[in-house]
Amino acid sequence: MTEASNLISDAFKWACLSELEAIKPGNVHIFSDGHGMVVEDFLKSAEAASSFIAQPGLKVGERIYASVETTWDAVGCNTNLGILLLCAPLAHAALLGAGGQLRGHLLQVLEQLTVDDAEATFRAIAKAAPAGLGASSHYDVHEQATVTLLHAMREAQDRDRIAWQFAHDFSDVFDFGVERYRHLITRWERPAWATTGVYLGYLARQPDTHIARKHGRAVAEGVQHEAASHERHLLSLENPKLYQRDLLDFDASLKSRGLNPGTCADLTVATLFAYALERLP
Repeated sequence: MTEASNLISDAFKWACLSELEAIKPGNVHIFSDGHGMVVEDFLKSAEAASSFIAQPGLKVGERIYASVETTWDAVGCNTNLGILLLCAPLAHAALLGAGGQLRGHLLQVLEQLTVDDAEATFRAIAKAAPAGLGASSHYDVHEQATVTLLHAMREAQDRDRIAWQFAHDFSDVFDFGVERYRHLITRWERPAWATTGVYLGYLARQPDTHIARKHGRAVAEGVQHEAASHERHLLSLENPKLYQRDLLDFDASLKSRGLNPGTCADLTVATLFAYALERLP
């Protein structure tokens, strides 16, 4: 590992751990486990994946597959597939040059994704979550890839917000997430609450596609409307901690219904990772 790759690896671990420190209603965090997973699983996953997410010499698909494989060996379940799908291209771009160059390098990385990247990523998805990118009449993650990873993600974008990022140059992450985080860090000076603000913002802006795939679009839209109300209340406060009890009640309600906004959690980690990478020298 080079000095640059070590910095990127550390930024990835920071993003994963910082996300766990924030209240994220419906998802696992330090205030509440859930959905058969505990915080310790995610701590182990972050440590395991960090050894490959920024390793020099790997292609994006290889980076994703190696990180999924080492995570599976560490915890025996899928804790971070979405995180790795989002963070591998960001790490690859940062190896080309972080700081203010990150987004430009990311566009280059996305355009240069290959069929081999798709093949490795399909194997990673099949290993971590057999449902993969969802049912498709065009591509199946259990079959050999015939298109580039970017092409496959574009085809999946309407049913998967992570795939949508590939098709839209990670615009949710940079244009909403990073900007929201910067604003709330300045306003509140509390990183965990800024992270909660990012997460709720994602959940309030579109139906979480993880919920939609498991429970249907109508249920996901219902959670979106609930989140929008909580987001308005949280952002109206100068002291966000005053809203902690309400968010924990929302968290308990979602978990009692088996609803996990996993896509929004993944986007939150990617946001923190991009924020950290942009600050690297």
